[in-house]
Amino acid sequence: MKHKVLIVEPLSEAAIDRFYKASIATTVATDLPPEALHEQIGQFHGLAVRSKTKVDAPLIEKANVLRVIGRAGIGVDNIDVAAATRAGIVVMNTPEGNATTTAEHTLAMMFALARHIPRADRSTQSGLWEKSKFIGIELAGKTLGIIGCGKIGSIVAERALGLRLNVMVFDPFLTPERAESLGVEKVEWEVLLAAADLITLHTPLTPNTREIINAHSIERMKSGVRIINCARGGLIHEESLASAIREGKVAGAALDVFSQEPAIHSPLFGLDAVVATPHLGASTSEAQEKVATQIADQMSAYLLKGTVTNPVNIPSLSAEESKRLEPYLTLARQLGGFVTQLGLAGMSAIDLVYEGEVTDLNSSLVTQTCVAGLLAPVLHNINVVSARDIAKERGVEISETQRKQSRNYRTLISLTVVTDKETFVVRGTLFDGNKPRMVEIQGISIEFEIVPYMLFVETHDKPGMIGAVGGVLASEHINIATLQMGRSHQGGDAMALFGLDGALSREVLAQVRALSNVRRAEAISLERQV
Repeated sequence: MKHKVLIVEPLSEAAIDRFYKASIATTVATDLPPEALHEQIGQFHGLAVRSKTKVDAPLIEKANVLRVIGRAGIGVDNIDVAAATRAGIVVMNTPEGNATTTAEHTLAMMFALARHIPRADRSTQSGLWEKSKFIGIELAGKTLGIIGCGKIGSIVAERALGLRLNVMVFDPFLTPERAESLGVEKVEWEVLLAAADLITLHTPLTPNTREIINAHSIERMKSGVRIINCARGGLIHEESLASAIREGKVAGAALDVFSQEPAIHSPLFGLDAVVATPHLGASTSEAQEKVATQIADQMSAYLLKGTVTNPVNIPSLSAEESKRLEPYLTLARQLGGFVTQLGLAGMSAIDLVYEGEVTDLNSSLVTQTCVAGLLAPVLHNINVVSARDIAKERGVEISETQRKQSRNYRTLISLTVVTDKETFVVRGTLFDGNKPRMVEIQGISIEFEIVPYMLFVETHDKPGMIGAVGGVLASEHINIATLQMGRSHQGGDAMALFGLDGALSREVLAQVRALSNVRRAEAISLERQV
């Protein structure tokens, strides 16, 4: 199958050429009306956008084969990530492609604000010489408060320190070690508001950060503070900021982003103390080229190899990590597929315990893969992207635990599924060059190589059981490829796993279930997973 990608916003020729070189059929339609996009999206596996195109739930519902949405840039406000996740679609962006450019624009806005450059330029070019009218401030020695110290915030901090600014940062996710390495002071929210002479925002727009700069927070700021925002428009309540500027509480603001864009009207427009640009943070030729080629490479790698880079809705993996993790993903998927075909009804909880070497890897993706394996046989169109959310929507609790040391194996994955009637536990490991093995079922040791077709039989430990089951299979000309048995103790609970050369019919399974002493018998088919 040849993959097809639709590009609906301008990308560079170099980026488009990356798709062609990857042998991906590429359609460029940058003037496509929304109704036409809705009509055509159903035939594409990838969709490349910037910030203009609204990828909402109705569009995603029509995207029958879409696997990846690529955003050439950082913000994904125009993409319904939750809807994409439910549909099993990876959403990826390019968070570092325009980081330097945006940081440099922040500094440019800071200088323009401090020295009244836009107003002074207009005045001078109109024939006036109002030198005394535009007295600015010196940045050296001032305190810069940075809200959000990710990639862009870190670059701003580094540049600001070079300008001899004192830098303090509010970021709940910034570790003390990282703050120390950057040379900045990590402070609490109230401390930053009260101490900063200039405040710049570099945080994503989330429910927790929306309008984080408002009348309440401005009231706690130092009088004469200057505010710069080159991140997301919704971070500032614009009416409150405009009022604070008119009242003199805020000396000025430099804004590259607005709550509504294109920003045709704003309460901040017309104020002398405001510097405004039309979302130019990423608008350099270098940045535009970089994010375009990056998203083309990322989308191509995912469609062709399954390599996930800079995803918004699933964990990110490098090519090296993906290679190391692959056998664990296979094992997790097979354990989930095995358990869910045992007829367990009313699933309420899934618990995964990772021991040994697997704890050094991305266990979150292993969990999502296992959950996908559990739910795929009973739910249509589920994958590792949508599995966790779909499980939670159905009230299934998911938990995971890591233990650096494993008791008996170099690495071990334990899966526990709780249902209305029972708790079922299965464990697996990797043997012989990372081959998946089941090693325990319901507390009974039973080492078994997972194969496409299996028969699981649970009995009491009595003579003749294996012969009876073998007789049924032989009478139906079904060959046994492998066989492993285990028991709790002599005369106690016992079980057997038969590896078969082909799928078991319902009729033959019914014969096995009818045998005396058989408590449970289930046909397992993992044809697409092993």
